Amino acid sequence: NVFVARDRLYRQNLGDEGFSAVVLGTGDADADHVRYVGAGMSAGEMLSFSRTFTDTSGKSDLASFKLAFCASKDADEAFLFACERINAPKIDRTALQAHANGVTGIVEVVAVSDRLSGQVGLLSTAAGKQAAQGDAIELPNATLTVLEPAAFASRCNLPTGASPQLRFAAIVFSVRSAAIAARLLAANAIAHHMSGNDIVVRPAPGQGAAFIFRETK
Repeated sequence: NVFVARDRLYRQNLGDEGFSAVVLGTGDADADHVRYVGAGMSAGEMLSFSRTFTDTSGKSDLASFKLAFCASKDADEAFLFACERINAPKIDRTALQAHANGVTGIVEVVAVSDRLSGQVGLLSTAAGKQAAQGDAIELPNATLTVLEPAAFASRCNLPTGASPQLRFAAIVFSVRSAAIAARLLAANAIAHHMSGNDIVVRPAPGQGAAFIFRETK
């Protein structure tokens, strides 16, 4: 299927590090697929699948999804897909959503590319929304941003090389307290630095992308 094939292509080119795709929640994956095809950015056939989900108490329910895929025809380092929940499992997910570092969600995903305008178009098509500030697409609960490598390096105080294609480079997590997150990182000997008000953990083996922690109210 497209998910496996696109991720395999990413791994063949860039190895086991980093993340190959961004998933967007949708209420109508079929409509998204039609829109991707019309824009010439469909990555292939839709995918429907189900799996059993079991919570910590042993209660199980069936989770079902439908996916529609979006990608640039000449890019194999990143893709996006819309995910429609056909059946959400009615089980307790509290334990999976509580994190010692205080993370409450993802507030931004940052990509890099030397060809900024074309890649903003890809993100806009995938999300079904126009860029608000030239390089950012505002979603209901997060932002998709694409930056030139030099701008990314300046913003995050991280070195980065040329990226002719689109490559996802960082995930920005919201935390209740930056101080608590910083103390936990230090206690676990995880190197980090400040970039403005953000706590930045540079890419490491098993991670491959920058993890950024931002205190939000």
